[in-house]
Amino acid sequence: MLRFLPLKLGRLYRCLKLFLAVGLFVILLMNTHNLLASFQKNELADRRFINLNKCPACFGTSWCRKFMNGQVTFETWGRLRFLDVFNVKNVFFAQYGEPREGTRRIVLKRLGSNQELADIDQKICKRATGRPRCDIVQAMYKTEFARLNGDVRLLTPDVVEGWSDMVHCPSQRLLDRVVRRYAETKDSGSFLLKNLKDTERMQLLMTLAFNPEPLVLQSFPSDEGWPFAKYLGACGRMVAVNYVGEELWNFYSAPWGKRVDLARQLMDIAEQLTNNDFDFALYLLDVSFDNFAVGSRDGKVIVVDAENVVVADKRLIKQNKPENYDVWYESKFEECDKEACLSFSKDILCSRVTVDHNYYAICQNLLSRYAKWRGTTGGLLHDPPADVARDGQLEALLDECANPKKRYGRFQAAKDLRDYLEQLANASR
Repeated sequence: MLRFLPLKLGRLYRCLKLFLAVGLFVILLMNTHNLLASFQKNELADRRFINLNKCPACFGTSWCRKFMNGQVTFETWGRLRFLDVFNVKNVFFAQYGEPREGTRRIVLKRLGSNQELADIDQKICKRATGRPRCDIVQAMYKTEFARLNGDVRLLTPDVVEGWSDMVHCPSQRLLDRVVRRYAETKDSGSFLLKNLKDTERMQLLMTLAFNPEPLVLQSFPSDEGWPFAKYLGACGRMVAVNYVGEELWNFYSAPWGKRVDLARQLMDIAEQLTNNDFDFALYLLDVSFDNFAVGSRDGKVIVVDAENVVVADKRLIKQNKPENYDVWYESKFEECDKEACLSFSKDILCSRVTVDHNYYAICQNLLSRYAKWRGTTGGLLHDPPADVARDGQLEALLDECANPKKRYGRFQAAKDLRDYLEQLANASR
């Protein structure tokens, strides 16, 4: 009987494929009218589709003219609305065109799932009217987002502390930087909140509370060497950022030399975000293969999802001197069966000057044998060449970086790993 099992499984697999094919065909038939309409209409010029009608309960308006003029259009699959059920994160690829520059690929984000966006509307309504549904535009003027009127000079930590990861422990220096670099106003460059229009202030605060990723990209821009995607603009609840390239996961099976170069860059990112001349430590709380991308032209690794980033001001920590502020903090390794697990305390990240979190996150979730993603283990540096495997140095450094055996071992392992990866990269060139 057992010998018939492969035949039965094969028949079952063929039946499932046929069922899926028929199901997809039925869906296409049922959506034929919508399908044709999707290709004929540019929904990105529809105020309701991009939720421009909900402003100032939105993320900005700086790119609205480009959207309304038809300069931004979905790529082929992005036009098919019935496929949105699979696009839980609401991230789309689009083409942006300028008359003299031609077209280029960009990424559009709603900054949350449909349910998350509906939840924020409901919260705004409840705070303003006590009911779950209301006129969202009018309700915004009765919430904490409208509390900071034109008489308020600065955006201060006591107002926004804890609203999101970015401002879990904000300093005045950070908030001045956020306001000064806010891209959704024509008069950017001033740290004075009173220089923003009422609607611009509400949009900034709404973004800070719901998903601060645009503000991370604006405050720490790629033009100044920060490893983030470039922020382009927003219209309603649709944010545009520069397309970087394929996600890091697509390089999991790339040639060894390429993977070594990417691993080296990842460790460089961990170092830059931890120690830089600005004394801001940016700690990545969500580290996975799909939150990084590789530049299609320059091969540069970039962070493409910056929603969950804690920004700690080291100057403020040194000034306030909380308990144990100058004691090096070692992140605790925890074995986990799930993908992209990390153990951390935001409060500790905000109260120590020297922290190894970023090294730990990169090593555990991307590089070492502990990395798990889409059913794989072994990380980006899996299956090294025989001579590298025999040497044993790479495996030892990755293990100590992810799960240190010595006190403060991760700090030294991260430094040594960067140097060793540089040697391997040079040898592979």
